[in-house]
Amino acid sequence: MKQSIKIISYGAGNIASVKNALGRLGIDAGLAYSPAELETADKIIFPGVGHAKPAMENLKKAGLDTAIREFKRPVLGICLGMQLMAASSEEGNMEGLGLFPGTIKRFSGSIKVPHMGWNSIREFRGPLFRGVEPGSHAYFVHSYYLPRADITAATCEYGTIFSAAAWRDNFFGLQFHPEKSGATGNLILKNFIEI
Repeated sequence: MKQSIKIISYGAGNIASVKNALGRLGIDAGLAYSPAELETADKIIFPGVGHAKPAMENLKKAGLDTAIREFKRPVLGICLGMQLMAASSEEGNMEGLGLFPGTIKRFSGSIKVPHMGWNSIREFRGPLFRGVEPGSHAYFVHSYYLPRADITAATCEYGTIFSAAAWRDNFFGLQFHPEKSGATGNLILKNFIEI
């Protein structure tokens, strides 16, 4: 059965590369700019790059914050999208969507920030990682992270062990970019499509 996957467009997304990655998997994803356009979606992808505060303001202006919270089918947040799904963030000292408990923290110490490039992911939990080998590499670009918690679905180590992925109910988050993570990223996106 053909399904409708919508990518949320709110002025903060890496939309073209996500759309292309889904296209390689045979999915012609549409863009959603408003809550009404999400109503017909079977699943939504919530990408994001950039600064948390203006991104959250854009979501609220469009009414998409409430639409995401109330969506009953699978939702996948990518990078900043995943971070905005948390309760709060140190970036801009702001409240998030509250879909994942916890506060997004800034990397600190002697490590180089942002965390950029390939790194291994492990400690998998949940349907996104079916068939993914522990220690597989994924592509990261971020200065903030969600600490490891009960909702962690995969971990990565960079100065500290953090949540490379999160999962709670119908909400999934990936800190890395699956659309830039080669065969591993394609498999994770395929697993999301098949949920």
